[in-house]
Amino acid sequence: MQRCPQEARPESRTPPSAPSTTPTPAWAAADGSAAEPIGGLQEYYYELCMEKSQEIKPFILHILQEVDEEIEKGLAGITLNVAGNCHLMPVERVTGEDFWILCRILKNNPYINGLDVRYNLISDVGASYATELLQKQHNLIYLNLMFNDIGPEGGELIAKALHKNTTLKHLRMTGNKIENKGGMFFAAMLQINSSLEKLDLGDSDLGMQSVIAFATVLTQNQTIKGLNLNRPILYGEQEESTVHLGHMLKENQCLVELHVCKHDIKNCGMKQFCDALYLNRSLRYLDVSCNKITQDGMVCLADVLKSNTTLEVIDLSFNRIENAGANYLSDTLASHNRTLKALSVVSNNIEGEGLVALSQSMKTNPTLSNIYIWGNKFDEATCVAYSDLIHMGRLKSDNTDVEPFVVDGHVYLAEVSNGLKRHYYWTPGYGEACSPSSNAGLTLVPVGQYL
Repeated sequence: MQRCPQEARPESRTPPSAPSTTPTPAWAAADGSAAEPIGGLQEYYYELCMEKSQEIKPFILHILQEVDEEIEKGLAGITLNVAGNCHLMPVERVTGEDFWILCRILKNNPYINGLDVRYNLISDVGASYATELLQKQHNLIYLNLMFNDIGPEGGELIAKALHKNTTLKHLRMTGNKIENKGGMFFAAMLQINSSLEKLDLGDSDLGMQSVIAFATVLTQNQTIKGLNLNRPILYGEQEESTVHLGHMLKENQCLVELHVCKHDIKNCGMKQFCDALYLNRSLRYLDVSCNKITQDGMVCLADVLKSNTTLEVIDLSFNRIENAGANYLSDTLASHNRTLKALSVVSNNIEGEGLVALSQSMKTNPTLSNIYIWGNKFDEATCVAYSDLIHMGRLKSDNTDVEPFVVDGHVYLAEVSNGLKRHYYWTPGYGEACSPSSNAGLTLVPVGQYL
């Protein structure tokens, strides 16, 4: 489920006379203002804010203090995480002018190679500063700008900055409405850039023209390994995008991970992908969740899995393959395929017959290690089947999204927060931010360090 970004906090302050119910963080002074910096990045941030008459934000000061401590320990390859959706401490969103200061701090810093400013308000103003960062910071390999209110103009600036950048490996622009115009600039960038390996433009309101442009460019680009084109704004019922993406998969032998959620893909579009997968020898992770694929599409997929030896992760969540589709897949997995490692059929209107068939295929298939089935129609036979798989050790509890429990002698299944990409839109407030059990797709097919 997509998590919406928090609303920005208002700039007004509580009057001094008003009682405060929020405890003062350790990194803030008693009156809620920023504590006096000690040195390093904190001191530089403090000086830049004084120079520009900019408000000093205690949250940023606290993050920089943690980075300073990591640098003192001799750590390198640090990601500066200034995410604006932190629920555990008071956060004021980073604006475009705040981002300028962060860019100045990062300039030529040899210890920091990643910047995560998701869910802030840097807008197109901050995008212009991001271009300077991409041109001058030669250590930056990861940049996360998801949900930052960047529009087509900001997208154009960032895409053009990447023409000459030779170090950035992973860029997330998720949720920034760069639209078709911005998408076209990113497609053009991929004709020139030869270093970017993972690009996420999901939920960016791409149009049919830019989706086709990406498909066309990737027939030649041999460096992109991971691409996310989720939820474009498409019109019509002809599934034209799948025709072009299918042709791209026939030609491209470098792409490892492809996400095409919410493309309105039906069985005809699924057949386009399957026809391409007979020839493709690089794709390991295919995400076609949240589409309109039914049992007929599974006939094609089951057939291609008999001969395809590269696909390791398939996400079919939120389609409608039902019992018949599950049976087609289970037959192939039981008798032919020995390369698929993870399968998600969450919320596919599958009943006991199909779910039990999938569980039976795991008994004869030694490779399939992860299966996700929540949101379907469980009967007692299903609950017993998956309980047996877990108790005999064939299915590890971290590799599925259900957990058995017994009430009055009957076995039931409860949901567990495991999956292929549970933390795509958000990260948990407690525990490991990118745990293998919650983000198994990244663990099994590690294209980059982050989702």
